Amino acid sequence: MTNATPTAQLSDAGVSIWLDDLSRERLASGSLQKLIDEKNVVGVTTNPSIFQAAITSGSDYDAKIAELAAQGAGVEETIFEITTTDVADACDLFAPIAAATKGVDGRVSIEVDPRLAWDTAGTIAEAKNLYKKVDKDNVLIKIPATLEGLEAITATLAEGISVNVTLIFSLDRYCAVINAFQSGLELAKENGHDLSTIHSVASFFVSRVDSEIDKRLDALGTDEAKALKGKAGVANARLAYQVYEQLFSTERWEVLTKAGARTQRPLWASTGVKDPAYPDTLYVTGLAAADVVNTMPEKTLDATFDHGVVTGDTITGTYAESKGVLYALDALGISYNEVVALLESEGLDKFVASWKELLADVEGALATARKAS
Repeated sequence: MTNATPTAQLSDAGVSIWLDDLSRERLASGSLQKLIDEKNVVGVTTNPSIFQAAITSGSDYDAKIAELAAQGAGVEETIFEITTTDVADACDLFAPIAAATKGVDGRVSIEVDPRLAWDTAGTIAEAKNLYKKVDKDNVLIKIPATLEGLEAITATLAEGISVNVTLIFSLDRYCAVINAFQSGLELAKENGHDLSTIHSVASFFVSRVDSEIDKRLDALGTDEAKALKGKAGVANARLAYQVYEQLFSTERWEVLTKAGARTQRPLWASTGVKDPAYPDTLYVTGLAAADVVNTMPEKTLDATFDHGVVTGDTITGTYAESKGVLYALDALGISYNEVVALLESEGLDKFVASWKELLADVEGALATARKAS
């Protein structure tokens, strides 16, 4: 293990490395394939912000937009076509990994329109449309873990569609997500689906927790407060892994396992360090354990590959210490519930804002293409 690269060591520790990015350029240039070959990348996640950046940052999509403009396509139809095409092509690239891992890895995620996050019926319909359009076994449909999203998660899984549950910040909501997942599999079983073909991950966000809590600790300014900086994100995620261990060792889960079900793996998201004072691999090497996914922006992936120090499982056995961090924050008057509620709201607002920017940019590109023709 000492001779292997840090990303290979991370994989050996049970962590699936997924890239938190996708673009036409990555697919066409071979850079994504290179990350698969050299840095142990075995999946991809996308979100509205990633697509907004990809589509508006260069000319890779100009020809397709011009083609769709000539066909009379509207802005939403154009975005749907472009994003699902990229995801379908990425699914083809990762198909050998999906086959080798029986669908556990080799996954590519695409998110429902973020404006539907509070619309259960709309989310279910959009999830079905995305799944049908991409038409690849290794796609994951991303659904935010809002209260309205929980029912949509269950209903989508019940149709035999694999799901990436996103924007999870709180331990209570994570418990509800696992319940929604298991309920979905129970319904899928009733509907006659093969449970072994239904996969799911639960995306638990990390760095944003530190960003918000550190801001509050700085405002307090005491030595006690400063000593807690940079500890909440990892502690919260480690306690999520404890929840995972507990809720996937129940009698309810045992019944589903016997029917072929696979666990919904925790996925560490938002793993790029926001504070330059912290080690740039903090949310990678500090969150290694069996059966987890870490989806990284390329900068974090490169840092991990270059100088990550992987010491095996860094989660198991940390639960008492992690609870101590949350208790200490509470004692300082920092409300965990208030923080996680704010982060969910801000996360959704950010995705909606990115989506609206994308709509405006693509509308402008369609108008330009129509004039040119």
